[in-house]
Amino acid sequence: MNIPRTSSARVVIIGGGFAGVSLAKKLSKQDVQVVLLDKNNYHTFQPLLYQVSTGGLEPDSIAYPIRKILKNFPNFYFRLAHVEGIDTAKNKVITNIGKLKFDYLVMATGSKTNYFGNSEIERYSMAMKTIPQSLNLRSLILENFEEALLTSDLNERNALMNFVIVGGGPTGVELAGALAEIKKGILPKDYPDLDTRMAQIHIIQSADCLLQGMSAKASEKAEEFLEKLGVNVWKNVRVTHYDGKTVTTNSDLTFETATMVWAAGVKGATIKGLDAEALITPHSHRVLVNEFNQVKGFNHIFAIGDLACMPSAAYPNGLPMMAQPAIQQGGQLGVNILRLIRNEPLKPFEYKDKGVMATIGRNKAVVDLKRFKFQGVFAWYVWMFVHLFFLIGFRNRMVVFVNWVYNYVRFDREARLIIRPFKKSRMPEP
Repeated sequence: MNIPRTSSARVVIIGGGFAGVSLAKKLSKQDVQVVLLDKNNYHTFQPLLYQVSTGGLEPDSIAYPIRKILKNFPNFYFRLAHVEGIDTAKNKVITNIGKLKFDYLVMATGSKTNYFGNSEIERYSMAMKTIPQSLNLRSLILENFEEALLTSDLNERNALMNFVIVGGGPTGVELAGALAEIKKGILPKDYPDLDTRMAQIHIIQSADCLLQGMSAKASEKAEEFLEKLGVNVWKNVRVTHYDGKTVTTNSDLTFETATMVWAAGVKGATIKGLDAEALITPHSHRVLVNEFNQVKGFNHIFAIGDLACMPSAAYPNGLPMMAQPAIQQGGQLGVNILRLIRNEPLKPFEYKDKGVMATIGRNKAVVDLKRFKFQGVFAWYVWMFVHLFFLIGFRNRMVVFVNWVYNYVRFDREARLIIRPFKKSRMPEP
């Protein structure tokens, strides 16, 4: 990998997400060598992926080069690599570009879509966890409407214009709201020769409410906002099968659709070498860590962010898989690694809950803070401010802000471009 040898401790970070970048920043000006490995050369602001999928933003406005984030920091090295495993006996990371020895290893690989073992759904549905996946979804949505113009089969046309979103968390709710606004304000102008009123948007939630984890009021208002936008909300319904054409559920409900988006769960993106049952939680595939983010059985190997499961009285199943816990864990671990090097006692991590929020569309959002809970227009402004604040890079903040203002004033989404055509898997012929 051509990483210089050093007398300082070498900290290898796997993953350039919120947790990995937060840790790298904390260690950037310390007497340690920091090596960050990631399969992409950019950091993704995942909360806005749905806006890329629906043409509200271009992908470069929510991505930022990792090298640029830490360009002025001494003893920092980035390598574009796929991590294939770790050798805990020899303290080495194994990648597609070689092996690298570490003194301290931090796994911050985040999460990936959890299909709960359903291979058919994994094959035929669409995910939205990465920028390439979001671009694929954007292309598929637009291609479906282009194809709907060409077919004379009414059932096929309706299936092409029907969208099923599985999962009523923030991702599913925000995507459903964005699609509903596209149907209302953009499709009639883009496709005047197509009856876009026939387009249907369904959101399916296996629980009895949307936005589990938020307040009951937030859940009720989110559902109310979606229904006002024309979204069909189905609760207490679990999707069991999708063959590329028909969505089957555990009830009598079925949906004919060419596009099903799976937003029903995530799991930790684990790394080979730590796949022991004692370390990996069975359903969420997260790595069990103690209050210092140390992986069970190791003093020098850590996990942070979505990958880490730190059970506590307040969070028996681990902290929420969101940006704030990841950012806070990264910063605290930076302090603890330095204390470990100096043989000082470690400080336990304490999560400071700064609240949860979700937007459902234009002038519609729900915000749950520790002391205050509010919904509607003011919540929408708070949501925008917070997301702009946490975007990395002045240019990205300005581009996103200008796009939002333009889209708001013109009621438009100009990034509805099929730059990279996408063809989804098709159901095999009988």
